[in-house]
Amino acid sequence: MALSASATDLLAQHGLQTSDVFLEDDTRLSLLTDVRLVPARRLVCQASWQGQAVFAKLFFGQRAESYALRDQQGARALQAVGIPTPNVLALTRVARLHVYVLIFEAIAPSQHAEAVYAQASAADRRQLMSRLVEVVARQHQAGLLQTDMYLKNFLVQASNIYSIDGDGIRKVASLSRQAALKNLSILLSKVDVLELVQHLPEWLNIYAKARDWSEPPAISTVKSLIQYARWHATTRYADHKVFRQCTDVFVKRDAGQYLAIAQLFSTTIPDLSATTLDSWMQDAVLLKDGNTSTVSLAKIATQAIVIKRYNIKNIGHNFSRMWRPSRAAVSWANAHRLRLLGLPTPQPIALLETRCMGLRGKAYFLSEYVEAPDLAEAFKAITDSIQRAALVKAVVQLCYRLHLLRISHGDFKATNIKVLRGQPMLIDLDSMQQHRYDFFAQRAHVRDLQRLMQNWKHDTSLYNAFIKSFKVVYADHTPLIQAKILSN
Repeated sequence: MALSASATDLLAQHGLQTSDVFLEDDTRLSLLTDVRLVPARRLVCQASWQGQAVFAKLFFGQRAESYALRDQQGARALQAVGIPTPNVLALTRVARLHVYVLIFEAIAPSQHAEAVYAQASAADRRQLMSRLVEVVARQHQAGLLQTDMYLKNFLVQASNIYSIDGDGIRKVASLSRQAALKNLSILLSKVDVLELVQHLPEWLNIYAKARDWSEPPAISTVKSLIQYARWHATTRYADHKVFRQCTDVFVKRDAGQYLAIAQLFSTTIPDLSATTLDSWMQDAVLLKDGNTSTVSLAKIATQAIVIKRYNIKNIGHNFSRMWRPSRAAVSWANAHRLRLLGLPTPQPIALLETRCMGLRGKAYFLSEYVEAPDLAEAFKAITDSIQRAALVKAVVQLCYRLHLLRISHGDFKATNIKVLRGQPMLIDLDSMQQHRYDFFAQRAHVRDLQRLMQNWKHDTSLYNAFIKSFKVVYADHTPLIQAKILSN
């Protein structure tokens, strides 16, 4: 285990040149690996202290002490009402530096709820969310509000669930019904949308019972709150956070270029520039050579990577593009958007834009290469009727998820859907949009459905199989009727 480059840089900026940190109370804290980084403000690490495994939060900046105290107070507030949370072992400072350290016991073995959810079966996910809803209801009943409501802020250990991140815990004198439901909706917005449709009434009943309410809240009200929470979280992350230095992304910029690279690859891929990328593309396997983009498959540091270069056709095209976010930036944002929502797409690796006096020029989007057939190739290779029906259903369920999430792809050709281990995966994301309002989302979704069905217009059997599956999967047939997949 080792600290990331970003964590090492943050420590160095504050006078810490080693992962062994000497504290003001004459103890030594050994930082092993970072789990979260808030640039210039906070670093959370797995660590070793006085012979035991711990988690350490290091706070930086002028308000370091107040943030550390607030975190400690939040943990104490949870303990005071009997809600499990890791014990605070120490609140101290780094020797001779204005860096505060909060040390927590390590709950082992345990995983944060996001990891548990991702690995669990459908039945176990349902049970996990039921338990989390009950924990949140207990917080609300005790007059506590978790203002940073993420699955990662809950630790799961066998039958116990621990609330963590005391910094986000607030005591509220009077928690209104609307504020409580808004907070609960943020948690529920993290659930797969198909499972949410199926189990939302059950979870609202659990919440109402734990709050001693006579009846559960209206489903329509909570659905609207969930929709807003999801839109707010994804736009905040995909359209803003991944374009600056954060836990997931390393950013480097100068007068000539802007580079954002996934932290996972920031130390394994050589320094990127337009010159090096163009050189790699010359020696790579050409996948597409279009007027506005060129796509190549290259091997960089043993990693198979797709490099998509968005070309500038002429001076007029250059002038029109330099003021707007590049199509590479749109792909970068949308790849993170899909992965945040649990929808399959290749891992985004890097975004590079050439700059001249701050204005954009040529741009590149790098993603992992997935060795898998596209949707048309996958159907041609299937001879078993059961496998074909399963793939049809998987594609239709993906469409329904996109519909519920108000996301349109914009170019639903069969070649833009890969099939990996029987599951569809979206690629070519530079036309994808997340819509704020139902009207625009539905109109764009209808166009996506029409384009998808064009792929099978010469295969009557497959076309009819899609119609049959759409009829079963979609609870509301309105978009299917508007796309002329079904008749009134």
